[in-house]
Amino acid sequence: MPATPQPAAESGAESAGELVRGTERLHEPRREDCPWCGSTRLHIRLRTPDPVRCEPGTFVVDECRDCGHAFQNPRLTAEGLAFHHRDFHGGHPGLDGLADRLLTARGSAGRHRAAARAMLPFPEPESWLDVGTGLGHFPEAAKEVHPYTSFDGLDASGRVEQARVAGRVEEAHRGHLTDPRMLARLRSRYDVVSMFHHLEHTPDPRAELRAALTVLRPGGHLLLEVPDPQSAFGTLLGKWWVPYGRPRHLHLMPAANLLTELEALGCAIVATDRREPHTPYDIAGALALVLARVVPAPDAPWRAEPPSRVESTLRTALVGVTAPLMATATVLDHALAPLLRRTRFSNAYRIIARSGASAA
Repeated sequence: MPATPQPAAESGAESAGELVRGTERLHEPRREDCPWCGSTRLHIRLRTPDPVRCEPGTFVVDECRDCGHAFQNPRLTAEGLAFHHRDFHGGHPGLDGLADRLLTARGSAGRHRAAARAMLPFPEPESWLDVGTGLGHFPEAAKEVHPYTSFDGLDASGRVEQARVAGRVEEAHRGHLTDPRMLARLRSRYDVVSMFHHLEHTPDPRAELRAALTVLRPGGHLLLEVPDPQSAFGTLLGKWWVPYGRPRHLHLMPAANLLTELEALGCAIVATDRREPHTPYDIAGALALVLARVVPAPDAPWRAEPPSRVESTLRTALVGVTAPLMATATVLDHALAPLLRRTRFSNAYRIIARSGASAA
């Protein structure tokens, strides 16, 4: 989950200091088995540097040949996660404004309202917890769809407090859902728990699911949206596919794995959807990542020395030239979306599950 945002200069200086100490300590030992099914039949799906901030180091995504689970290997430690989340929310030094907006396209108010409408066929919730809420933009939009619902937010960063002050959530819970103290405080309090593009950031998605069911009331609903590692865009675009999200995405789970796990936890699957959760940003996002690699930010703290005047001039010119390309790619993404979301090119899926007590 995200960390407290910092000014870019402060975050950059801190990042530079961290990198001087080396990056090995930010990773756990490499594992030889799948964290989902335990199989040792692994293969490397992806090996690449960080494409957004162009930081030093290489990240590996392994995939299980038996269950299809993809995961970062070696995984980031808690310190490593904090390091990369801090820089991410401090800004994308390798990207300019348009690309930055593309990489956060799924956070639009329209998409939030659409996700909230997915719960309209079910009893109106009295209380709703949004996990990984950040600044609370989903609860703010969802109130337009569910005006009589009380929305709370949970996040590991101080941004959730900002969401409460702004009136986007009624109660702000800062921390991790799997913390026993958090579970004791929130047990059986909510009719709906939502997790939008949250599970892929967590060290243990199974523990996160169990915790979510713990804070649900009997018969409550769990609403999940997750990147789809089986999307054809993942194969077509390779390391330039945005949902890989390395190094911040620790797990990419096929829908079948999550469905099986939820049923094993006593849930009834009441809805699945691969169409609406699709975010039309694959082509433009890939182009943005390529440009971030080719035209890195001049103030990146890990540069050995600042760019020359010629380099700065060239970068400014390239950014101007590529702006029409980004705009064209964005238009293409949206034009193709009605077709692609009906095919294996859909890049995300949604699951709504009802908790055990009234699942029968």
